[in-house]
Amino acid sequence: MLGRAQALGFLGPGPVERHVAHGRALLAGLPQRGRLLDLGAGGGVPGLVVAVWRPELELTLLEARQRACRFLRDAVAELDASGRVVVLEERAEEAARRPGLRETFDGVVARSFASPAVTAECAVGFLRPGGRLVVSEPPDADAARWPSDGLDRLGFGAAIRGGEAEASFVTVVKHRGDDRWPRRVGVPAKRPLWRA
Repeated sequence: MLGRAQALGFLGPGPVERHVAHGRALLAGLPQRGRLLDLGAGGGVPGLVVAVWRPELELTLLEARQRACRFLRDAVAELDASGRVVVLEERAEEAARRPGLRETFDGVVARSFASPAVTAECAVGFLRPGGRLVVSEPPDADAARWPSDGLDRLGFGAAIRGGEAEASFVTVVKHRGDDRWPRRVGVPAKRPLWRA
């Protein structure tokens, strides 16, 4: 399936096994039970990896591109996971305001979605207080990419680094809700709350 995602241009280059290993490494930061959202599910990493390795999680794959959603729906059907994995075709800024999605997730995971400020702002509306955002990060990334004051403004605690050299990630926990976030479609990317 992930080889097909690469051929369609939804997954980056390199051996598929490396993408799978990276997706599996992110599992260490995710909640053990509950609802999880893959923000910008694209080519299925880590979402499809989570579907295989964490079948106990109720999983939503959020993706704005129609072609990628078609691929994801086919992949979910192929995995026989339709009962516990939902593919949602929508922009994050809009979906995060919908009843049934707003502040209902125990975890949000993101890999190659956007800059830290945009990813955090788009994710915060989905997370319940106490829920955590897990974001794939380069191993040598500067800690300034996740400033405490910017995270606090969104209702998050401090960023905690995890993972390993080939698959590092940052985890932030939501402490409080705030109806201001996320802003309208496109605004987080045009006017990010901080620059990384």
